[in-house]
Amino acid sequence: MRFRAFIFPLLAFGIGGYFAYHLQNGEHGLASSADLESRRDVLAGELAGLREIRQRIERDVALLRPESLDPDMLDERARAILNLAHPDDLVLMKRRRPDPTGPLTKR
Repeated sequence: MRFRAFIFPLLAFGIGGYFAYHLQNGEHGLASSADLESRRDVLAGELAGLREIRQRIERDVALLRPESLDPDMLDERARAILNLAHPDDLVLMKRRRPDPTGPLTKR
């Protein structure tokens, strides 16, 4: 008789514990919701960077259109593609920082 009195509360407590666990740690729980929020923030920043790059590329393409061809842009692109410089140009070489994961580092 005493055992039957505890069956329903134990069963209810077990079911409540099951749902509480999955509320916190489940596939659609609070922990995954927080992970999705942080991922959304990272992707929003990445999207903003990609939009900036796209605007820059669209601006450069607009300068190369036949109806509004910019001679300086054409000259710049031709020199970059052909890897050439005019004899009167002043070329500044920038030093690159050594790669810390380069072939000379010990692993």
